[in-house]
This record gives sequence, C-alpha cells and structure tokens, in this order.
Amino acid sequence: MKLNCDLGESFGAWQMGLDDEVMPHIDMANIACGFHGGDSDVMANTLALAKQHKVMIGAHPSYPDKQGFGRRSMVLTPQELSNCLHYQIAAIEGMARVQGLSLEYVKPHGALYNDMMVDETILTTVMQAVASYPSKLKLMILATANAEQHQQLAKQYQIELILEAFADRQYTDEGLLVSRSMVGSVHDKPALIAQVKQLLATGCVTTRSGKQLPLHADSLCVHGDNAAGIALIEEIKALCHTN
Repeated sequence: MKLNCDLGESFGAWQMGLDDEVMPHIDMANIACGFHGGDSDVMANTLALAKQHKVMIGAHPSYPDKQGFGRRSMVLTPQELSNCLHYQIAAIEGMARVQGLSLEYVKPHGALYNDMMVDETILTTVMQAVASYPSKLKLMILATANAEQHQQLAKQYQIELILEAFADRQYTDEGLLVSRSMVGSVHDKPALIAQVKQLLATGCVTTRSGKQLPLHADSLCVHGDNAAGIALIEEIKALCHTN
C-alpha cells in the first residue's frame, strides 16, 4: 500500500511540517496549492524535494481559506468550486512542469475533502472539475462503505479513483472519519499501529462501535508534523514492505 502525505503547507516565514524529513519515506506527496497553505517558493521547493526522492506528486487544493487553513466549510456554487479547483491545479501543475515533473492526481484538502464525502453534489462537482481539466488526472478520495457507488460515479466522468485509508483516524460504521472533536478520534501510537496491521492483514478496520469494516484502499495517509511522526512513518513503511 502506497503512503501519501500532505506537504508544502508552509507559507512565507510560517513553517508547517517537516517536509525534508518526510519526503524520503513516502510514495505520494499531496502538495498545497496556495489556498490553505503554500506559496510559489514553497511549491517550488516541495516539488524539487519530490523530484529528488522520486515521489509521485498530486495537487492538494482547498476552499479559499488561508486564515482557517482550509478547515472551514464554505458555500460555493458548482461553477465557483470548479474554478477554484482549476486555478489551484493549474498552479501546481505549471510549477511541476517547470521542473520536468508530471502531476498525477488531485486530493482535496480539509473541509472540502470532508464535505465531498458526505455531499454527493460537492463530490460530483469535484469529479466534473477533475474530468474537465485538460490533463488526465486521478482523484484521491476516502475509501468508505460506499466505494463501489463512488467508483460508478467516477466512471461516468471517465476518471480513475485512488481510494485512501487513514492510519491515525478512527472510523464510523459508514467508513467516514470520526470528528476530531470526539475523544479517541485520533489514534495514539498503539492504536495506530494496530489499525495499520489490521488493514494490511485483513483489509478491514475496527470502527468506533466495534464493527469490522472492509476498506479497499490503494493508499494510506500518514502525517509527519514532528519527529515522532517521522519515526511512525518509518515504522509504517516497514510494515507495508513486509506485507
């Protein structure tokens, strides 16, 4: 299972994450496009890191909410959201082409990611935006109990999905992520490692209610915001390579 991580989220003098230390251990870099984090210099540096370590690159667009780090839902018309996505994807793709790199996929960030997983209208708009973009790109979404339905919807727009699971988050019975506001929604290290092992061995996770939920995931999302996180990614990578 490929490891993906959200990167390039610094802005100016404000530093977010340990991108230099994370990049050697992942397979896919979801790079911020400027609307929640990232700027021209950060994008260029993150792309150069990805090139150095031969990491696949994806656009990580968000609602236009830099002050809220893209974690606040916004009401946009379908056309506004589509334009918002095209603007960001074009920015990171253009920066990538300067360095001889190809953009491979799109993974929405934060509130936009969560909103599209519970609102089919938003998900459809995101799929239409990816499908209408001139370059052929895949779309990364959450692997849920409705994965087959999502695959069918994606086929209508002739786009390929990358289904992802989360190493550090607790799941609902529907396969959605439990809200961060709830106790236990973010796993500690023992629970995180147990969830990764379970996913690799059985393709399932244990939900908050104790249900065994099958998740057909292609990629696993990891986070490297501190030294402990980097060590965890190395441990998860070792587990993935032994399965």
